[in-house]
Amino acid sequence: MAWNEPGGNDNDPWGNRKNNNDSGGPPDLDEVVKNVKKWFESLTGKKSSGGATRTGGGSGGGSGLPSGNIGGKGLGLIAGVVGVFWLASGIYVIQPAQAGVVQQFGAFVKTTGSGPHWHLPWPLQTVEKIDVEEIRSAKLVNQLILTQDENIVDIDLAVQYNIKSAEEYLFNVRGPDRTLEEVVESAVREVVGSTDLESVLTTGRDVVWNTTLASLQEVLDAYKSGIFVTAVNLERAQPPEEVQAAFSDAIKAREDKERFINEAQAYRNEVLPRARGDAQRALEESEAYKTRVEQAAIGESERFLSLLTEYSKAPEVTRERLYLEAMESVLGNTSKVLIDGDGGNSLMYLPIDKLIDQNRGGNTAGGALNGETPLNSMSNDSPRFSDLPNEINLPARESLRSRERGSIR
Repeated sequence: MAWNEPGGNDNDPWGNRKNNNDSGGPPDLDEVVKNVKKWFESLTGKKSSGGATRTGGGSGGGSGLPSGNIGGKGLGLIAGVVGVFWLASGIYVIQPAQAGVVQQFGAFVKTTGSGPHWHLPWPLQTVEKIDVEEIRSAKLVNQLILTQDENIVDIDLAVQYNIKSAEEYLFNVRGPDRTLEEVVESAVREVVGSTDLESVLTTGRDVVWNTTLASLQEVLDAYKSGIFVTAVNLERAQPPEEVQAAFSDAIKAREDKERFINEAQAYRNEVLPRARGDAQRALEESEAYKTRVEQAAIGESERFLSLLTEYSKAPEVTRERLYLEAMESVLGNTSKVLIDGDGGNSLMYLPIDKLIDQNRGGNTAGGALNGETPLNSMSNDSPRFSDLPNEINLPARESLRSRERGSIR
């Protein structure tokens, strides 16, 4: 039955068998504290404040608390339970991305990998778990740095890193993250200070930041900070706002320069191949002309030598042949022939082309001359060539041929 169950039974576990319930108020707090103290003393076998010893769980003595003298066995049991829990508190588990650093009174003991482990419980040893695979970042903003060419550049920089040695990260450097920021600033100022402004902003950015990364890692390794830098990212690099307008003009001028250079290069690439082709063609044509002239000269010389050989064998026949070939080459290209007779004042005109046409038509030369008057004279009273007798015409022809032969000699 409950202690406060109606029915008049007073089952108060705190030993308040007085008339407190009659008044309807709560039990006195001091009495509750005294009763708890007496119950604890009964467990440990100590005497109460009244000099009596609690030996059993009777109902007398003004206390309804269970009591007993457990002595040394009870204390040993309690101590054993507490010891078990204390030793069990030394069990810990390290995740795959973590490293556990065991410390004894603040001094480094060992580093443990992933999995369950045990260490001496607190306060003898403690374990600090460090995430060694997490990519961390540190930023430097609004860094005004002087370049090699005495210009100032405003830089915002971000560094990504992780922890490669938890022991070094915790014990070798005080405030490793702050140390990292200071080392980054020092490395950036060193590299940018040895580089001109244009390289920092344009063409040499990759080289600058790769050099910064190498210098930064070298210093961190010298400090044995346990930090490994994975990347140095330039978020912003520009001149200060006071000179931004002038610098923009300089950038525009540089871009115009590059554009002009590219246009000139394109024109060069277009003109030079064509010029080289024309030059090559001219060379080939000159070589062809040279070959043609040389071969023609060789042929003429060989023909002259062969002609000289024939001339030495038969001079008259060769001269006659040369004369005929010369007259053939001269008269073969003309359709008119003028003949000046010796001792006369008449100049004969022969229309060779008409004579040939008439001859091809089947008409005789005499009929063609008589019918169409093919001969013209420079004087009205001079006879036509066809009206002259053959004995007169033949001497005139021989006389003309003799004069031409004499001129050849």
